[in-house]
Parts: sequence; structure tokens; C-alpha cells
Amino acid sequence: MYRSTRRSTRRALLAALLGAAATLGAASPGTASADRPAGAAPAAPLRVATYNIHAGAGQDGVFDLDRTAAALRDLHADVIGLQEVDVHWGARSGFADEARELAERLDMRVFFAPIYDLPPAAENAERRQFGVAVLSRLPPAAAENHEITRLSTQVPDPVPAPAPGFAEVTVRVRGTLVHLYSTHLDYRADPSVRRAQVDDMLGILAEDRGPKILVGDFNAEAGAPELAKLWGPLADAAPDGGRTYPAIDPVSRIDLVAVSPEVTVTGAHEVATGASDHRPVVTDLLIRRHGHRSDTAERRQR
Repeated sequence: MYRSTRRSTRRALLAALLGAAATLGAASPGTASADRPAGAAPAAPLRVATYNIHAGAGQDGVFDLDRTAAALRDLHADVIGLQEVDVHWGARSGFADEARELAERLDMRVFFAPIYDLPPAAENAERRQFGVAVLSRLPPAAAENHEITRLSTQVPDPVPAPAPGFAEVTVRVRGTLVHLYSTHLDYRADPSVRRAQVDDMLGILAEDRGPKILVGDFNAEAGAPELAKLWGPLADAAPDGGRTYPAIDPVSRIDLVAVSPEVTVTGAHEVATGASDHRPVVTDLLIRRHGHRSDTAERRQR
């Protein structure tokens, strides 16, 4: 695993991005373009997926990490954003380190970004953690655990406050640095926390240059008002995609993949499986290679 770090959001960048988002994203979610500019270098393929794994329990409520791993393997993805990942969390998942165990089963690298990091359940035990993760077949060039607004489920009478659990992993795709983010937005009926989370995520994305891919469980349909600012800076990779929740007889599409203009979508679909209470979404992407920067150049611009 890779060490988690935090980076503060610059207010000026946030204000600028939100202003652009208000102008560009006031309508419906965009669709990623399939056009390639004249003279551009050939685009590089990348398969990205998102999956809320329900802490390893299927739609039937039975914990079975082997079943989870098999469902992930069948996606044949290069990078997978995971949500609801337990690391020594509790009896429901056998106190397993799901992030590490899934990575080992799939022969992939993993970055785990805890939302909650609590004391051990027993003396000499591991700390109890729950959050999101990114599995990657490509070696990460960088990884960070960002804070966004959250309403805790672990304290009485919570109030919205910054908390970690917004994962960013940067991978190199044939020489181009690509930023992939895994998120899990608030589940409550009140959209105000999700709206604040969208603002926070856009502020973090504004600090990064180059292709960006945001995946996760948004707990809202793409057309929900609280997600509107995303569309413009990003495009919905599967605007005509199938429903993802619940896994059996789904009624809503709340598991989304969103891409920046440098990314072209060539295919996207949800996968019917009962290995979780959500269905995974798989997207086939092309990463434009013209105008990319080196690691040093990108860091100098930050």
C-alpha cells in the first residue's frame, strides 16, 4: 500500500472552477467526445471500473471475499475504484484487511484511503478502518487521501465537517499522467452534504493537470441537482447506462464514472452480479497523449 497524505484546497482555484462549472454545467450531464484533434498523437487505451463492494457481502448478505475477488477479476480492468472497504473493521468482514487481500488475489497494487480510523476492537489488535480504495495494474506515480465534507456515522449528533476518504491515485498511461479518484458520497435524503462534497471534489480536481477520471458511489442519479456542477468540467461516461442499485432488479443508476475532456469513452456498461448490493460499472477509455507533461513539469505548476 502507499502512504496517505493530505493536501489543502486552494480557495482561489476552487472559486474559479466553481464559476466555470456553474456556467458549463447548468444543463444536463455531458457526454465524452469521441473526436480526436487533427495532428494529435494516438490515444492510449485504459479500462476503468467502479464498484461498491459492500464490505465483501453480497446482495444475499453473506460475507464472501472470494466471491468479491472473482467479480472484480471478471471486470478485466486496469484500474478499479472501490467503495465500502473494511480494513480490520469488524466481525461482519472477519476483521479482514480487504484492501490488501483483494490486491493479493488479483495481483494488483492497492491504495486504501480510510474515512474512519478508530482504535482497535481488542488489545494488540489492528486499528479499525473503513473507506475507499483504488486497485491498479499500473504502478502509481502518486497517491493521496483527501478530505471532503462529511457527516460522520460514528459520533452522536454529527455536523458536516472535513474528513478524509477521497482517494486520488496518479498512474502513467503510456507516458501520460492520469489522475483517478474514488469517492463515496453521503447517502442521506438531504442533498446538502452531497452538494458540499461536489464543491470540495471540484476544488481538489482543479489542482491537478491532465486527464482526470472520477468514479464512485454518488448516492444520487447523474441528473440530481446536487451533482450539476460536475457536468462541464467532467462528462458522464455512461449517460445511457443501466441501473446499478440494488444489484438484483436495480432501480437507480448511482454508481458513476466521470471523465475530463482529455478522455474519450469508447464503451461503458454495468455488470449483473450479486457479489455486492451494487453492480459494478466498467468503462473503456482512450487517453489523449498530446500535450502531456512530465512529472517534474506538473509538480512545478502546482
